[in-house]
Amino acid sequence: MSGGRLPPEDPREWLNRARSSLIRARLEAPGVYLEDLAFDAQQAAEKAIKAVLIHRKVRFPAVHDVGRLLTLVEESGGAVPEPIRRAAGLTRFAVAARYPGLGEPLGREEYEEAVALAAAVVQWAEAVVGTGQPPAPRA
Repeated sequence: MSGGRLPPEDPREWLNRARSSLIRARLEAPGVYLEDLAFDAQQAAEKAIKAVLIHRKVRFPAVHDVGRLLTLVEESGGAVPEPIRRAAGLTRFAVAARYPGLGEPLGREEYEEAVALAAAVVQWAEAVVGTGQPPAPRA
């Protein structure tokens, strides 16, 4: 990331964080569990969606539920393409994948799908925040 950080109420800062999490999700190294990388993929998607919500001036709860956040985008009048809607499945990596015994070890195919979904969400959010839909007025 180049330049300084932006205020937390700026959706671009949330996109910066989403991109940072996506970079970490792709950093395979010896000794790193795929579940931990999938958590970073989930975080990338979550932060990207929250950037869209901030852009649309929608308040959101402090949750890690990607599906719930996407529903808030839709309820505010925003369009969520079906491929982005599939990212709701990333929610399972928010907690269970990070702790021993709460889930099964992640396979390579699942990991690669998680990263691809997160990348798609980040790209979608960049389009919405950067040049896409104008912010919706909120009552």
